[in-house]
Amino acid sequence: MTIATTHKSGERNGQLWGARAKEWADLQEVQFRHAYETVFEKLGLRADTAYCDLGCGSGLALQIAQGHRARVAGLDAADELLRIARSRVPGGDLRIGDLEELPFADNSFDLVTGFNSFQYAAHPVVALSEARRVTRPNGLIVIMTWGLPDGMEAASLVAALKPLLPPPPPGAPGPFALSNADALNGLAASAGLRPLEVNDVECVWQYHDLGTAVQAFGSAGVAVRAAEHSGQEAVDRAHAQALAAFRQADGSYRLRASFRWLAARK
Repeated sequence: MTIATTHKSGERNGQLWGARAKEWADLQEVQFRHAYETVFEKLGLRADTAYCDLGCGSGLALQIAQGHRARVAGLDAADELLRIARSRVPGGDLRIGDLEELPFADNSFDLVTGFNSFQYAAHPVVALSEARRVTRPNGLIVIMTWGLPDGMEAASLVAALKPLLPPPPPGAPGPFALSNADALNGLAASAGLRPLEVNDVECVWQYHDLGTAVQAFGSAGVAVRAAEHSGQEAVDRAHAQALAAFRQADGSYRLRASFRWLAARK
């Protein structure tokens, strides 16, 4: 049975992440390809695997999985992102909805992933419990989040937006709240899952020039929220200043981002 909550977060997240859907799809989501491929390789994604990506965005992970002949489904809160995803994943079962109230039947999937999505739910345990509900017995659920911020180059871009965002509510988790392995394992256990192992994967993010990099980072939902609060000029300036350290001799920009992911069984 679906677990419902009056504090769902999909509508607002859909507004933020859908605001610059094309820029996200073309410039920023592509930077995560190595992370998605690493997870699928590690888990041995096979043909005919029933796979669902929650918070699927513009569908890159689903496109990769479909290339492995998996049977794919996905959910996102942003219509604009789903339109792109549907063009990338013909025949996929892609639906708009909320992580805390999934529109899929019980025991539907062999593999469910939340690539940088569960932490955006108003109630991550509820969202993960819903993921558990739609996963088949002994199926796998993947939670991916930021890696540890210390020494991570991309963390400086996250920090650059902090002064431009509205004050978080008391007790709100920060962007790296699940980067700690104990916290990640604890979240999975709280949703009734059996944590297996925590892994780290590093991606190299590359952009042709400063304008492209600023546009890419500005497409994320958190950047859109910062622009609403402090203005687009302030957000672009903060990103440009943070990116200066990563300029290459040819005028391109290159920085490393690390992600931590947990595989758990139902």
